[in-house]
Amino acid sequence: MSYRLAELAEKIGGEVQGAPDRRIDGIRGLETAGPGDLSFVANPRYRKIAIASRAGALLVSPSSVDLGHDLLVVADPYFALAELLDIFYPQSPQVVGVHSTASVGEGAVIDPSASIGPYSVIGERCRLGADVVIHPHVVVGRDCEIGAATVLFPGVVIYDGVEIGDRCRLHSGVVLGSDGFGYAQHEGTHVKLNHVGCVVVEDDVEIGANTTVDRALLDETRIGAGSKVDNLVQIGHNVGMGRGCLLVSQSGISGSTRLGDGVVIAGQSGLSGHLKLGDGVQVAAKSAVFKSVEAGKKVAGIPATDASSWLRQQAMVARLVDWGRRIANLERTAESGDKGREP
Repeated sequence: MSYRLAELAEKIGGEVQGAPDRRIDGIRGLETAGPGDLSFVANPRYRKIAIASRAGALLVSPSSVDLGHDLLVVADPYFALAELLDIFYPQSPQVVGVHSTASVGEGAVIDPSASIGPYSVIGERCRLGADVVIHPHVVVGRDCEIGAATVLFPGVVIYDGVEIGDRCRLHSGVVLGSDGFGYAQHEGTHVKLNHVGCVVVEDDVEIGANTTVDRALLDETRIGAGSKVDNLVQIGHNVGMGRGCLLVSQSGISGSTRLGDGVVIAGQSGLSGHLKLGDGVQVAAKSAVFKSVEAGKKVAGIPATDASSWLRQQAMVARLVDWGRRIANLERTAESGDKGREP
């Protein structure tokens, strides 16, 4: 599909600076775009690359307009990019109905607008809302509830009793509701605790590939509305996440930890169990959090501490080699001075 630049501006509420009749056939990166492509600039560090780009037009904010290209100017380039990607690359429509190879348990209620793909399994007494899409080879256990317009990609496994809200996206390999890592020690052995709680995923949550969310021991593990969870994340039993949290790849949260709204956990960070992170807390990459963190704080390091203090520590560590040389020189100077003195 090809659009005039002016047409795109009208669709996303932008303004054209340059040729409104320029034809745009697609969206590509700055370094690969050609004359028929739209690219975007949201970070000033890419200014030189943008100027040198062969793109026919650039999607920019009002602060980045002197780039020598036709421009599509918007207040929020990233949000506008999301809208434009949906325009140029719409998702393929799904076949409505239950595929002949799918298995649907007794008492399951599936909205007529839902799509159930080949070789999927829907357990007994499940409830699937309008426009739900279940891709091939998905397994949904008994007594689960899946809200409207939620999409489960191939290979997702949902254990019994899981609740998923509206407009969620669960990518391949996601497992919701597997047992938490909980055992009682008895006479030198680890005795399994049967986890009988549930997992609740609120509306507008996206969970990346091969992420696992354990069911609670007795109550619930909950992921708050609008939260986004990257690939390869582990969320332990009884964890409670607030709204709009971001968990980046290979991070992990131990059991019974509570996250407030808008918490950000960067890649490869770990949180110990039974902690509380207040609203807006940010945890830097590769950090290990062993203590609760007050709302609005930024922490980093192992063990995690105030991020500004950690940065000062790292600056000091970088100077240790130089300090070691200086101390050694002082010691040699002192020793030579002592040898030159009369007893």
